[in-house]
Amino acid sequence: MSRILNIALIGPGKVAHNHARATLETPDTKLVAIYGRNHTKADEFANQYGITAYSDIYDMVDRENVDICIVCTPHPAHRVVTVAALEAGANVLVEKPLASSLADCDAMINAARNANRQLAVVSQRRFYEPCMRMRQAIDDGKIGKPVLGMAQLFGWRSEEYYRSDPWRGSWEHEGGGVLVNQAPHQLDLLLWYMGEMEEVYGVWANLNHPDIEVDDTAVAIVRFKNGGIGNVIVSNSQKPGLYGKVHIHGQNGASIGVQTDGGSMFIAGMTGIQDAPYNDVWSVVGEEDQRLVWKAEDDAVFNSVDSSSHYFSRQLADFGQAIRDGRQPLVTGEEGRKVVALFEAIYESTRTRQPVRLSS
Repeated sequence: MSRILNIALIGPGKVAHNHARATLETPDTKLVAIYGRNHTKADEFANQYGITAYSDIYDMVDRENVDICIVCTPHPAHRVVTVAALEAGANVLVEKPLASSLADCDAMINAARNANRQLAVVSQRRFYEPCMRMRQAIDDGKIGKPVLGMAQLFGWRSEEYYRSDPWRGSWEHEGGGVLVNQAPHQLDLLLWYMGEMEEVYGVWANLNHPDIEVDDTAVAIVRFKNGGIGNVIVSNSQKPGLYGKVHIHGQNGASIGVQTDGGSMFIAGMTGIQDAPYNDVWSVVGEEDQRLVWKAEDDAVFNSVDSSSHYFSRQLADFGQAIRDGRQPLVTGEEGRKVVALFEAIYESTRTRQPVRLSS
């Protein structure tokens, strides 16, 4: 029997409920505590799940013998609470994105290294069956070298959404817009499939959200170190929302792809996930007819679980087993840093109107 890991949440907001349910679904984990600066909200959350509320992270980790802290605060606050949890002796799983700046990412990664603890970032869409199938196809050489990648997100966020929390829609409190909050899943998959970046040229805009400061749309061209190129088009300006997709085209001519999201995008604590992800493109020789078979299989799995927590649970299980085994989890802090490097480069490229070369 595996050692039971004690889990604490940091930040009692909407997404924390998804992680609470995921913890309850995950074998050999136990939800024990919640940290929050707002004592009333933390107490209400704690009462709902039968756990203890704390206002001090060091005290919480010590008293509850916490193995993993899951960070669910607004993005600019990730650094402070993550470093505190690591210094207190916990491993940390951070909601996407890892942070809103590379400086914060590096401080968190260094804190994990100094504390000899694991740091990971939430990217539960990697655990979707069709996304895993793509990664396996690339690893098996079925498309040759990945040479062209595309990440697309055409969604919608309403004025009601931005007013639902006081931190949404500002540079200071959210750290950015669609690039920072909605698109990291597609950006992460693009980088997971295509590899290390070399250069980024991008622009962002606010097309139809005059009440917010940040980007609701961004476009970028990416050069990868393997010689491949990529394209990013992400937007919150299509009402009521169309889809999120990642397509990878290989040097041998074969193409693979996934629709990660369909229709109006999932909002933690506000909506459900409407459409199961599926491989919408698959032209690997000899496997062209499998796409509909896989879709039926994947639909059956997706519809048999609580999709808003199941894939969080799968990632938490991987993170927990990595801690037990002394190995790296699937989505490390360094992997999370790559997404931040991409959207930070797009912001910088917009300011300078020049391509941004990324350091090795």
